[in-house]
Amino acid sequence: MRVPLIAGNWKMNTTVAEALELVKVMKGELEKVTGVETVVCPPFVSLAAVKELLEGSTIRLGAQNLFFEEKGAYTGEISPLMVADLCEYVIVGHSERRQHFHETGDIVNKKIMAALKAGLKPILCIGERLEENEAGKTEEVVAEQLSSSLAGVEDLDGLAIAYEPVWAIGTGKPAIGGQANGTIAFIRRNIARAYGGKIAQEMRILYGGSVSSANAAEFMQQPEIDGALVGGASLKANEFLSIVNQTSVIKHRK
Repeated sequence: MRVPLIAGNWKMNTTVAEALELVKVMKGELEKVTGVETVVCPPFVSLAAVKELLEGSTIRLGAQNLFFEEKGAYTGEISPLMVADLCEYVIVGHSERRQHFHETGDIVNKKIMAALKAGLKPILCIGERLEENEAGKTEEVVAEQLSSSLAGVEDLDGLAIAYEPVWAIGTGKPAIGGQANGTIAFIRRNIARAYGGKIAQEMRILYGGSVSSANAAEFMQQPEIDGALVGGASLKANEFLSIVNQTSVIKHRK
């Protein structure tokens, strides 16, 4: 059985003090939840402080991005070695990185390679835009993103995938549970063809895009969905705790 994964992507929100306060509010309750792996992904500036606060905790720490070179003249970038000093997980290929910072499949691929080499567990984000969805190109786009992101990657150990339809991120308009489940099943079949059925069945594939306490159950009830990459709701302690708790109850009821 795949252990459900709930990751909170805080994006460009919270000062260091606010990040620490949010973790303090959630920490005790999150540690009570069984059968769910929980990850928080604050901004880079808060990683060291949050790491110290989570020392000895069951809550995992993740970064929101990384660069693909280990060191060098890349002003403002954060290398995989720097991330690996602090974190276990790293988000790679988020649609906001692809859109605002023009990250191509080639760049995402280099970041996946660098993350795995550094011993990090990447959460690879893929998903289609609204116009692609409406044109019936969801599977075509997802398959291409999957292929380009994982080109030349031989070992997927520790890697998770987050299916995040771009039109659902931050819009309050999540995908329908069955629809998301179908696309995630398609992703799993693609992984099976490329890496074998065992790896595909062991891989955790998450849903992301306007996940909230109100709709979490709809997604967690789906057999192919192994958790969620949560955006705005992860900044609200009660919301995030509810999503994690619902996931624990639903996935262990099966």
